[in-house]
Amino acid sequence: MILLLSAVMFCGNGQGGWNLGVSRVVITPPEPVWMAGYASRTKPAEGKASDLFVRGMALRDESGNIGLVLTLDLVGIDADTSARWSSAIAKEHKLARKAMVLACSHTHCGPVVGSTLRDMYPVTDADRLVSARYETFLEGQVLQAARQALADLRPARLSWHTGTCGFAVNRRNNPEAQVEKLRAEGTLKGPVDHGVPVLAARDPDGKPRAVLFGYACHATTMGFQQWYGDWPGEACAMLEKNIRLERGDEQGVALFLAGCGADQNPLPRRRIELAVEYGKQLARSVQEAQNRPGIPVKGALKMAWDQVDLPLEAPPGRDTLLDQEMSKDKAVAARARRLLAHLNAGQPLPTAYPAPVQAWAVGDSHGLVFLPGEVVVDYALRLPKELPGRTWWTASYANDVMAYIPSRRVRKEGGYEGEKAMVYYGLPAPWREEVEEVLVGGVKRVAATALASDGMGFAVPQVDWGQGFQWAVIHPANGFFSDVCKDPVLGCKKIREETDDDCKREHLYTIPMPAGI
Repeated sequence: MILLLSAVMFCGNGQGGWNLGVSRVVITPPEPVWMAGYASRTKPAEGKASDLFVRGMALRDESGNIGLVLTLDLVGIDADTSARWSSAIAKEHKLARKAMVLACSHTHCGPVVGSTLRDMYPVTDADRLVSARYETFLEGQVLQAARQALADLRPARLSWHTGTCGFAVNRRNNPEAQVEKLRAEGTLKGPVDHGVPVLAARDPDGKPRAVLFGYACHATTMGFQQWYGDWPGEACAMLEKNIRLERGDEQGVALFLAGCGADQNPLPRRRIELAVEYGKQLARSVQEAQNRPGIPVKGALKMAWDQVDLPLEAPPGRDTLLDQEMSKDKAVAARARRLLAHLNAGQPLPTAYPAPVQAWAVGDSHGLVFLPGEVVVDYALRLPKELPGRTWWTASYANDVMAYIPSRRVRKEGGYEGEKAMVYYGLPAPWREEVEEVLVGGVKRVAATALASDGMGFAVPQVDWGQGFQWAVIHPANGFFSDVCKDPVLGCKKIREETDDDCKREHLYTIPMPAGI
């Protein structure tokens, strides 16, 4: 039996051989559901100040390696939601897990999704039915955004830029009521990251097409009962308006990646005109950065993904949980009930958490690290100094927002980010002090893996000659099943290579297959 296999090698006329596709899809809940982010809320949403979106950006290098970034106006998603969405995208588009990023803006005026902050709200059975309907709708919109971005792939010129923006304030070191006075005096304290990393995309003729940008700060200007993208949403809307005005059409998408801003707030806050102003400031920084000469993106897209076991302190015992179950603090009591249910089912409480870490080397000079959880600013200041070989942009709130992740300094100091917030996220205990070293070590390993990889951002079924059916990676530059085809035992033989007018190169191979397959 002979099987014919074909592979495609893409070439584009954009700078560096890059292709890019974008999308923007509304995810505003069509009916009232609970809002995430503030424990003081006592009821579901009441209307909207702006729509919420999932935005997509697909990248393809000249070897055909594909990466997909989806940014969402949500406070966060949990591991189960992330796994379900990524599996559905992988099934439809044959993308490897390392080639997909699911990143949240962390707006506190978005809906509760999955188990994120599950112990914060008194959600009833009726509320859960409404949430289930919304999550079905949301998943469909996310898949549509992925579909549209991947279908939109076409030649583009990419460039790296850097700006600055100063509204983020370290909330652990500066009392909110004093911030305006301290800023005027120039006496604000504590570490901050005011950098604005930018990846800009233009058509081959120079027209702007899309921009991916980041900033390290909480999206907590507003806490009212309306859906709202907060300052990240305002910045995206303004940048999209600028792109469309310059293009003269309705194309153009701006995507926001939240940085390591878990201990940073936009201050002052609590007035919608402030959220608009912060959005303007950030959009202006991105625009000014793009107006300066950038670094052209040349080279390949290389990707890696892994899980890092972050260590937790010893979990509470049954007696402690029984006491906590009677607490007047609704979040403490809700967590205790859930943990007791685990124990009653014979399930031990965890002493570590498998946290996803992702790294992309985009071209020869820059890279992105995608961290899970709410990561404090110390990581953004440390990691670029220790990661190898290039300029690294560190984002967080990606793939699984399971808890705050403090540095050793913040963990020792305690407080909300260091310890108390773990109750709202439902984990049984705080992180151990060595959590920073464990996470940084994991990031270094994943970044090194990305640099050493040959991309391969998509996958097809492969016959495993001894164990049935499994997944394997294809590398278009070398042809389908490149490793298999090098195996003289299998007798793989290239029989034709063609290039058509669209720069698609087709390789056809014959592989003798075992009987019955």
